[in-house]
Amino acid sequence: MFQVNIVDVANDQAIFEGHGWDAVVVVATDLAAIAQDEIKILAKHAKQIDQRIGQSATLLLAPGLAGGRLIVAPVVNATNEYSDVSVFAKAAREGIVIAKAAGAKQPLLVVETSQDKRYQFAKQVAALACGQELWQSLELREATAITPAFSAIGLLGSDNCSGLLNAVEAGKILARDLCGTEPERMAAPAFADYCVEALKDSGLAIRVIEEREELERDYPLLCAVGRASFNVPRHQPRVVKLEYVAEGAIDRTYLFAGKGVIYDTGGADIKVAGGMAGMSRDKGGAAAVAGLMKTLSILKPKGIRVIAELGLVRNSIGSDAFVPDEIITSHGGVRVRIGNTDAEGRLVLADLLSHLRLQAMTAIKPQLFSVATLTGHVVRCYGGYTALVENKVAQQAGMGHTLAGIAEQWGEPFELSSLRHDDFAKVHNISGQGELLSSNNGPSAITARGHQYPAAFLINASGLGQHGTGSAMPLPFAHLDIAGSATEGHSLYGKPTASPLVTLLQSVLGGNV
Repeated sequence: MFQVNIVDVANDQAIFEGHGWDAVVVVATDLAAIAQDEIKILAKHAKQIDQRIGQSATLLLAPGLAGGRLIVAPVVNATNEYSDVSVFAKAAREGIVIAKAAGAKQPLLVVETSQDKRYQFAKQVAALACGQELWQSLELREATAITPAFSAIGLLGSDNCSGLLNAVEAGKILARDLCGTEPERMAAPAFADYCVEALKDSGLAIRVIEEREELERDYPLLCAVGRASFNVPRHQPRVVKLEYVAEGAIDRTYLFAGKGVIYDTGGADIKVAGGMAGMSRDKGGAAAVAGLMKTLSILKPKGIRVIAELGLVRNSIGSDAFVPDEIITSHGGVRVRIGNTDAEGRLVLADLLSHLRLQAMTAIKPQLFSVATLTGHVVRCYGGYTALVENKVAQQAGMGHTLAGIAEQWGEPFELSSLRHDDFAKVHNISGQGELLSSNNGPSAITARGHQYPAAFLINASGLGQHGTGSAMPLPFAHLDIAGSATEGHSLYGKPTASPLVTLLQSVLGGNV
């Protein structure tokens, strides 16, 4: 695995020569806030001749310090009331880039401790940001046998959090590999195989469904999306089932559906004018859920059961492709009229959620989630942030607000969206030929409530509509649209982020590792 180990360092003496580290990277909001006098004095003297010190990330010659290298990476705008902990992540990434370019192999990361509650996890977020910066694509690694830039990264005063951080980074690497790898190398069967290999000996229960008869029987909407891909063996659909069960008593259950559209051509409603570029990233939801399961398998937290289903399918074009106006009965027994074949992700998720709903009905304190790069509308609305849309059961329990609070603290901010009665009306099939309409026939980005109403479809198509607040068995459900947050940088070719793995992990852990 392409991973740099994060190492807990308790003693300030590590900043000096002879302690095994070869660069010191300081992430601080202000030079005066640096706790180590030696670093503070050196930085203040350097600022007298170079005004960039404290304004932008800078390398200083530092005799006596580890490796003779001091990199000061200032945290910009930390006092701004609208800033979040991502300002520490940005500074850490700038600093670690300089350390790499300078030839360091074992840098020591020193992150300012802040009393501001927004930044209580600044050290952990900064360390994980280094992993994000250093990750290299699977294709590059396989083609060049490239190795990690560092043998280890030290984290000064980390309060023994390296076990958590390394487990998170292992999951994030798996998620980035699955999301960011091109659609032939990571076609549905290859995606499933990569998961199985990455999770072998993990203790997770793993099952891959690949037989066409079983897929068509149990995942009819998913198979409609992949119908034109069945004639190409390397493109055939898969469903990956994963389960983590802690030792001892179970007091809560989490169920995740991950959208893994390996490539989205738009199907018969074909994407035109260059709209297909980047559509190999439409598997970010399944990738993030797989990465979460990897992390859980390493940490082995107590008291929880976590069930995941990953729907892996290529929305292909061909003579056997599904088309608008078809009526297909979902696994939940609902007749769905297809409105647009480019609204395929909700079809995949509906079948997965239907299976998870049945398991939730007998589970202890269940919470259900769907995670998907679902709509262009969410990007139009919120840019690079995740949108959370929850059912009324989850809303009344405060599930969305809890998740959003965790996300803010860990640098994966969410935007909360509400479901309205209009959203359910939008998916009502007025033709009378089916019970639900999957979508309108226009792009989501120019459709009113384009990222909210798909959650209404998911609720009704999966059978979750039977489990509202007034039912005998209410089930809380949250839909996470990560179309804007699954990658960073370039809109088509940016680096996968593995978001919202950390937020989901912290929610699942509940502070109990």
